[in-house]
Amino acid sequence: IQELLRVMRTIDDRIVHELNTTIPTASFVGKIDAGQTCKELYQSLMDAHTSRERIIKNCIAQTSSVVKTLREEREKAQDDLALLKQLRKEQTKLKLMQSELNVEEVVNDRSWKVLS
Repeated sequence: IQELLRVMRTIDDRIVHELNTTIPTASFVGKIDAGQTCKELYQSLMDAHTSRERIIKNCIAQTSSVVKTLREEREKAQDDLALLKQLRKEQTKLKLMQSELNVEEVVNDRSWKVLS
């Protein structure tokens, strides 16, 4: 998921470049509708943020469900070390995904500040 998010964050990573190529220089002012181009960039950014948030939240929900199931199994089989190891692995994965929401918030804030 981290690789997928990295690729999906390309628009945010390149926001300054996108703005520099969106706003026309004096010689191109009449040839490019900067307002329309900015609106399109805004919409692309909104779509990207919405998609990433949805993906992260879906992963959190799925992993939370797995953790819940493993906890229930763990209560029944206290001595199962393999089950404990799997539970810890899933809990770590869940924490990582939850931290991605914080990363997403920082990335989004930065992009909106630049766009503004």
